Amino acid sequence: MTGPRRRAYPTTEELRIWRDFIETAQALRAELTARLQRDSSLSSGDYSVLLTLSEADGSRLRPSVLARALDWERSRLSHQLGRMERRGLVRREECATDNRGAEVVLTHEGAQAFRAAALPHLRAIRELFLDPLTEEQIAAVGDAAAALRVRTESQRGHRADAGDAVGSGDHTPSDGGPIAATDGPRRRDSFPAEGPRMRQQVGRRPGGDIAL
Repeated sequence: MTGPRRRAYPTTEELRIWRDFIETAQALRAELTARLQRDSSLSSGDYSVLLTLSEADGSRLRPSVLARALDWERSRLSHQLGRMERRGLVRREECATDNRGAEVVLTHEGAQAFRAAALPHLRAIRELFLDPLTEEQIAAVGDAAAALRVRTESQRGHRADAGDAVGSGDHTPSDGGPIAATDGPRRRDSFPAEGPRMRQQVGRRPGGDIAL
């Protein structure tokens, strides 16, 4: 025997839960962003770039790799890096192993700004997200997030396969062109302290960077 057939459309109760989930996530994101800006003068985009670079070998990445890690369009990353370069948080250098492009490098000032922002941000996560929940609820949120991530990444894979079947030319990325959908896995948008490698370490790098 097969199990009960699921409805094609959400029930009223399921829609209520969906709306609660979306509205609460938006409110939480907005409050975390506001506190980050208040405590460190960093935007969520600044923090996401600094976090990703701090976790990279040598605190440097090719723009194509950085964009893929953040799951950002190249145009968005270009504008973000321009703003951060003017403030001295990052710089672009020629790639020592490949003369086709450049690398984005975390500066000393950028590392300092990241370290100064990380601990207040961790405290905000504790206050706003962890403290209101029991250990069982936190585990349930983790299970739900993992299940949703599997489904969304599966859908991305189907779209990428469909694009390959149609044929879209050379998918080899360069730092002067678009990033192909098939060029490795993408990480979801790295809003502060989001991402598959969330950690709470101090002194992970020789320079003492804090990775979340």
